[in-house]
Amino acid sequence: MENEEARRRLEEERARVSGLIRDVRHELDDEIASESSELAHVDQHPADDATDTFEREKDLSILDGLEAELAEIEAAIARIDAGTYGVDEVTGEPIDPERLEARPEARTNVTRNP
Repeated sequence: MENEEARRRLEEERARVSGLIRDVRHELDDEIASESSELAHVDQHPADDATDTFEREKDLSILDGLEAELAEIEAAIARIDAGTYGVDEVTGEPIDPERLEARPEARTNVTRNP
């Protein structure tokens, strides 16, 4: 894949993931606001609190994953800028073009067993 095509795809993916991050953060902010309202815990069953906690932890986990994905995308764009895109960070060999087609943010080749 050419660097221009890789950059285009990575920038599209960066915009998509950034949007998802904004959505999850907005949802978390809404959850925190509703939990902190003065009547939020009046007559609330402990199981409801557990459900709220579970949902918040799930959203935080999703947010962590999205932020890691965004970091990988931004690192790939930086490699394009540095002229090292498509080079395996471990071996220094070119990354298989099919791998880059499937995962433009790839840092390494897929290890193949004989």
